[in-house]
Amino acid sequence: MRIGYARVSTLEQSTDLQAEALRAAGCDRVYLEKASGARIDRPELRRVLNDVLRAGDTLVVWKLDRLARSLKQLIATAEDLGAKGIGLVSLTDAIDTTTPGGMLTFHIFGAIAEFERALIKERTIAGLQEARRRGKKGGRPRTFKDNDVAAARALMNAGELPVRDIARRMGVSVATLYRHIGKQADG
Repeated sequence: MRIGYARVSTLEQSTDLQAEALRAAGCDRVYLEKASGARIDRPELRRVLNDVLRAGDTLVVWKLDRLARSLKQLIATAEDLGAKGIGLVSLTDAIDTTTPGGMLTFHIFGAIAEFERALIKERTIAGLQEARRRGKKGGRPRTFKDNDVAAARALMNAGELPVRDIARRMGVSVATLYRHIGKQADG
């Protein structure tokens, strides 16, 4: 049996293209997931690998990076599948691990994909460092300003409201409230 697995990284993305390609490739069932590849816990993938696939089956993915984010993880997954008598096919990478040539191609493509991710990470870090050098500050803008911290501290010192109510009134979580109160006390 051919089992398809499709994944997109964000809720805004669609699995339609992948699912259509997997069905066209003869997959009897297609499992869809919306989760970052960096997440270790992907429930649909875990279900497919542990509960659905049986010896003689083939796991079909649209592209190798849908299955794993590191070469180590990809190779481990392919070896686990192979040990269970399960093949792996990647449609866009033209890989079929049930053949020796497909296994070689699998390892080469996996290494190239990891190299590409490392280059992207390196360029991102360099870009962030350059932005900092030019005085740009990244990250999310602060919503809990110093005057808000002072007001929250006054409410806490008055002792009339529970911390949870103060946090709600200030529009922040209790953890954020304590984090900022602590920063001001230290600073």
